[in-house]
Order: sequence, then structure tokens, then C-alpha cells
Amino acid sequence: MPRFFKRLAEGVFDEADLIKRTKERNDFLDEAEANYQLNRGNIVAFGYSNGANIAGSLLFHFKGTLKGVLLHHPMMPRRGNKLPDLTGTSVFIAAGVNNPLCLRSETEELEGKVQGNHSLDEHRPISLHGKKSGRLLNGYKHTVKQ
Repeated sequence: MPRFFKRLAEGVFDEADLIKRTKERNDFLDEAEANYQLNRGNIVAFGYSNGANIAGSLLFHFKGTLKGVLLHHPMMPRRGNKLPDLTGTSVFIAAGVNNPLCLRSETEELEGKVQGNHSLDEHRPISLHGKKSGRLLNGYKHTVKQ
């Protein structure tokens, strides 16, 4: 399974390829669920950069595909589409305030889009955490609770 999706330029996704790769990930999860008796309701995706973008794209395209996501340095995977209802899906977003590749505005746009399609309750929070660093993972001391 390919790890990456195409980009047209730095910070610009090839949306057709992103949609194709997102469907491949979802198909893989469907097959794994069927072949290995995985409980799809227990799968939490952790992604950094491109991994965060593909995990975020799964949220944008497939309702109930994941129990939750931890997205480190994601960008807005897609614009102009309606997200499925994300009620019951935990979302943790972390980004560097000074990240030159993933602008804070992208992260905040993603957070707003997710919150607009999510019935919040105390058990399924959406969290956005910013660090003054750029793209490094060191320094995060947050505990993600279920």
C-alpha cells in the first residue's frame, strides 16, 4: 500500500489522488476488519504530517471509519465538501505555531470544520494544542485520554 499521496506543490494536495489514496486506506481497514476480526469501532489513527493528512481525509470521507484520530501537523485535507457526522469520534490536533509547512491557519480551519460536524460531549472532545516550535515532535507532554 503506498504511503504517500501526490502533491501539486508544497502545501497543495492533488485532491483526486488524495481521494483515491483515502479510499485505499478505507478499503484496507474494511479488509482487515473482515479478515482479522478487528473491531472497527476501536481503531484510533495516529498521523504525523502526511499521515495526519490521510487520517484527516478518512474523517472527511467515511463516517464511522475510526474511533478517533491524533493528528500532528495536519493540513486541511479538503475544502468544499460536507463532512459526515463525527459524533462519537475523538479528535486531537497538535501543530507548531511556527511551522512553515503547515500554517496555523490551516490547523485552525481544520479544527473549525471538525467542530462544525461534531456533537461535543465530555467523552469525545476535540483538542487543539499548539507549540511554539516548528515541526518537531519533542516537547509534547500531553496525555490523550479516552
